[in-house]
Amino acid sequence: MEQQLQAEWNAFSILLAKISGYREAIGLLHWDLRTGAPRKGVEVRSKTIGMLSGELFKLETSPEMGRFTEHFSRPEVVSQLTDVQKKIVKDCRKEYERSKSIPPEKYEEYAILAARSETMWETAKENNDFASFEPLLSRIVAFKQEFIDYWGVKGTRYDTLLDMYEPDLTVEKLDGIFNRLRSRLVPLAEQIAASPNKPDANLLKGTFGIEEQEKFGLFILQQMGYDFAAGRLDESVHPFATGLNPGDVRITTNYLADNVTSSIFSSLHEGGHALYEQNIDKALVGTPLAQGASMGIHESQSRLWENMIGRSHAFWERYYGDLQQHFPETFKDVKAEEFYRAINRVENSLIRIEADELTYNLHIIIRYEIEKLIFNEGLTVKELPEVWNTKYREYLGITPPSDSLGVLQDVHWSGGDFGYFASYSLGNMYAAQILHTLRKELPEFDSLVSSGNLLPIKEWLTDKIYRYGMSQTPSQIIERVTGEPLNPDYLADYLEAKYREIYRLDQVK
Repeated sequence: MEQQLQAEWNAFSILLAKISGYREAIGLLHWDLRTGAPRKGVEVRSKTIGMLSGELFKLETSPEMGRFTEHFSRPEVVSQLTDVQKKIVKDCRKEYERSKSIPPEKYEEYAILAARSETMWETAKENNDFASFEPLLSRIVAFKQEFIDYWGVKGTRYDTLLDMYEPDLTVEKLDGIFNRLRSRLVPLAEQIAASPNKPDANLLKGTFGIEEQEKFGLFILQQMGYDFAAGRLDESVHPFATGLNPGDVRITTNYLADNVTSSIFSSLHEGGHALYEQNIDKALVGTPLAQGASMGIHESQSRLWENMIGRSHAFWERYYGDLQQHFPETFKDVKAEEFYRAINRVENSLIRIEADELTYNLHIIIRYEIEKLIFNEGLTVKELPEVWNTKYREYLGITPPSDSLGVLQDVHWSGGDFGYFASYSLGNMYAAQILHTLRKELPEFDSLVSSGNLLPIKEWLTDKIYRYGMSQTPSQIIERVTGEPLNPDYLADYLEAKYREIYRLDQVK
């Protein structure tokens, strides 16, 4: 890069670093708000988050950003940039062009509302009080509808939101993917329901001390390769991961006194997110690329570690003895094979984050269809509980006994994250496809897991995925790693093989 262009890029980098700094500060305030900040401080804290978010928005849509991205997009300049620099410019320009028409004061008002709404959601869930939360959520939806008009409708209004979490994803594409997946999974679910060889879920029942749950969770995270010098584990109502920078990636879990598996698999899930963020190339720090490629790719890592590793037979060959030591009264007479089958039982349940790998995708489809109704068909927030319950009866044959176990169970909508949920099922599909390649390139995969040697797996994922951050698109990553575009058949193949063995379907005539 010639000297003048280098000086211009250095000036652009100062702006990017400032934006990155604001994001980190806002992320830290959000983390604190959801991990124990005093309730009486919510109003002021929300305003602080809103103010900083407004300043961040001004930087991202500033005339200075417009000039930089226009300059670095000129053909004679682009030819002198590295691939990483080109991606930075492309992403910054996309965000600038998309949001520059939104008045900064309006965005700040929305950010304050969203920060306050997440805390009010916790109270509403705790009190089973959707009515008190409905006005706030209605305002969130109204803001999103207004922002879609500013951003520009992409095919359908909901497509605009999907694109923010998974670039170029559309309702048309997703409907096709979900239909293809459903055609494989529904017959499998029917076979499982008819099988007499069902795992005994009762053996998981017990009373589990929070301190021992935390110890076991910390141990498993350490085994995965989670760097505690670059992160920490806390407790929150809804587990989450926050990547402030690769040197500070924090995760939370939720402890239930009567269900030890909830915290185990939440820790594995959020730990998967954290491994991704902790192992992004340090050269990307201070740029927009120091984050996951998309939420679908991000969720592929959380679901890979939580389910395809954490719920595997090989994993519990190694770690079941450790679990017994922490909870001998409950598990001393339970065999590892019985435990493995129990944690992989298939049953229609109310709670998404505790659902089995098969029915989990139905939980996502329900949310996806409701979001489409909101933004493409005009479904009102007031109608959500009834529609939610109807779809749970239709897809899972059960009706939530309360809104806390129904429409209020997820935090996402309270923060305005409409369009996010599809990422979870996409993550399952990406993960299964990546696992297929991982097994070919690391044929000792099962023996590594069963011996507790998880670091070579983390290193493979770092080399193939983590270190690139957002410097490659989801389609570039999945095709480079696996040699083909996203293919939902890998997930169906994985689930069929796993559950045929657990439910001994080959023995059923």
